[in-house]
Amino acid sequence: MRRTPTRRLLAAALLVASVLAAPVMATSATATAATAAGTPTGVVHPLGIDPHDGHDHAPCSSNGLGHGVTARLDKAIADVRKQAAIPGVAVGLWMPGKGCYVRATGVADKVTRQPMSTDFYSRIGSETKTFTVTALLQLVDERRIGLDDPISRYVHGVPNGRHITLRHLAEMRSGLFPYSADADFAHDLLSDPTRSFTPRELLAYGFKHRNTAAPGKVFVYNNSNLVLLGLVIEKVTGHHVADVINRRVLRPAHLDQTLFPDGPNVREFPEPHAHGYTNQTLTGAVADSTDWNPSWAWSAGAMISTMHDLRSWAKTVATGELLSPETQKQRLKTLPTGFPGLTYGLGIFETGGWIGHNGSIPGYESVTVYLPALKATLVVLINTDITTGGQEPSTLLARAVTKIATPGHVYDGSAPTR
Repeated sequence: MRRTPTRRLLAAALLVASVLAAPVMATSATATAATAAGTPTGVVHPLGIDPHDGHDHAPCSSNGLGHGVTARLDKAIADVRKQAAIPGVAVGLWMPGKGCYVRATGVADKVTRQPMSTDFYSRIGSETKTFTVTALLQLVDERRIGLDDPISRYVHGVPNGRHITLRHLAEMRSGLFPYSADADFAHDLLSDPTRSFTPRELLAYGFKHRNTAAPGKVFVYNNSNLVLLGLVIEKVTGHHVADVINRRVLRPAHLDQTLFPDGPNVREFPEPHAHGYTNQTLTGAVADSTDWNPSWAWSAGAMISTMHDLRSWAKTVATGELLSPETQKQRLKTLPTGFPGLTYGLGIFETGGWIGHNGSIPGYESVTVYLPALKATLVVLINTDITTGGQEPSTLLARAVTKIATPGHVYDGSAPTR
């Protein structure tokens, strides 16, 4: 008997949670994700030094934050991994003046038991939004577009498009219905996770529904918004959004291990990488989603990166290194989301003083955030998106780490999942 797909509602403070409609989960689903030995692997991770990017990439010793804090972090991560049945975890925390913590634990492959590593490529889901919106804001800086331009100026056929601005889209207040909440979309994707979708096909799933609210009134996390912004970038530049992001964002930021799979290489996933495990399937059974086609997430969530690059990107995006100060100021003008402890700006969020984004795509989750108050950076990469107790596993990890390392700045408010 096939289970009926229903939308996996996002956790309030996680925000991006799972972007696609999820099936009803079997009660034993999380128990099927294997847990591995709790001994950290990849304890020492040199990360390398890039003389061009202006970021500190000094090696991280095995006791970078002191024996006491390191031991507490090891235990907290092991506890969350066991609680949430996470196969593999990689965590990087850098705190200037105090030290760092860069470790991996668990397995990258539940069949071969290959250890997880801090060097792997990983799908980063909705962290893609930070790259897409950065490219958009560069066009604002060049006065080629305006944040208060209506989307109808660039893309035809958007319901109420004359009144929905680019700003509304970037801050998740467009009032459009999310395509990933459409039952037909969920069925079509999960029936064949290797199929390719075009941006227009994705938007059509949402556009057949009435808008959910007037523009600018209500925060609703919505992938349709970012697909539309990807189309705006293509319209204005005359180039594929993947090429624009590569040329205008990745290269200037010296992110050599970050990519936007698109076109004939849409299923490209560089080695080495962990296998990803999800229960977002038609039956609710856990599946290996490593090679699922990410075209359905496009400019909202298709990108791939590494801990090395995300460490650098966290500061770049939070401090606006690729944008003018005025545009960055607008980006960081975050507004309430309706969830305690969480505000959202233009393709970026703030929680507990941490600025950045997270991502979830079937089989993988990530968190990349920067804390200006302490100039600290946190990156979390895991190879499952299976929730536990209604909580995203990456949120549980980020919260546990920050409770120990930055108790005055804990990632994630206490708002419940809804």
